Amino acid sequence: MHEPDELSNAIEAAAAAIARSGHAVALVGAGLSAESGIPTFRGGEGIWTKLGEPTFDGWELFNQDPAAWWQEAISFKQEFAEFNRAIDDATPNAGHRAMADLEAMGRLAHIITQNIDNLHQRAGSRHITEIHGNRYLVRCMSCGARDRLESVRLDRLPPLCPECGGFLKNDTVMFGEPIPEDALRECYRQTALCDLFLVVGTSAVVYPAAEFPVIACRRGVPLIEINPEETPLSGLASVVIRATAGQSLPAIVERLVPGRGRR
Repeated sequence: MHEPDELSNAIEAAAAAIARSGHAVALVGAGLSAESGIPTFRGGEGIWTKLGEPTFDGWELFNQDPAAWWQEAISFKQEFAEFNRAIDDATPNAGHRAMADLEAMGRLAHIITQNIDNLHQRAGSRHITEIHGNRYLVRCMSCGARDRLESVRLDRLPPLCPECGGFLKNDTVMFGEPIPEDALRECYRQTALCDLFLVVGTSAVVYPAAEFPVIACRRGVPLIEINPEETPLSGLASVVIRATAGQSLPAIVERLVPGRGRR
């Protein structure tokens, strides 16, 4: 963590960089959701540390037998009941709300999120790419259409897409599953457009997401890192804020528009 003066200077530098920017893009990781009480996957208290990592052949199993995969997924929910309940009970935190404020102010053009919890949308952000999907949605494996999970009947497995009849799968991306092409294409497009890249609460070890800020840096785009811990991107960052998103992002908003960051 920064000393108070050092933290204040870093926040001031970040605010100045955002003020100069015309197309800022943020990559967001599990650290932001953790501030809303959602356990991370990795680390000492991570859900995978406690229960073990999901099977690496999930995507292969889905393709072999979608009905059996759905049956397993329905029963598997019980094992992750605590994690699912944490997501359902979570509400957007000050970091989410500050990012929505930055978007509303025209200071943040796009969010690439690795989180599946829908909290950005609930906070008011609109320009979002969910690279790992959304746990409240399903996705058609044929046409790519997405719909609310709660609207899908599970009395027939696998459920079918009402648009094209293709197999539906939960929208979250499994190990071994390709990132949806439209999401990946938009991530690379935003990376090419940005003139400032924010990295918020991500360990920067999961690819391809961790690649986007590196690509931006290679063409001279300044990088702002907001994370209490050092990451593989720390050495590339023009500004490093060693604090949580909930602490630092409202402070950045406050410097850009006094009074706006206090909600």
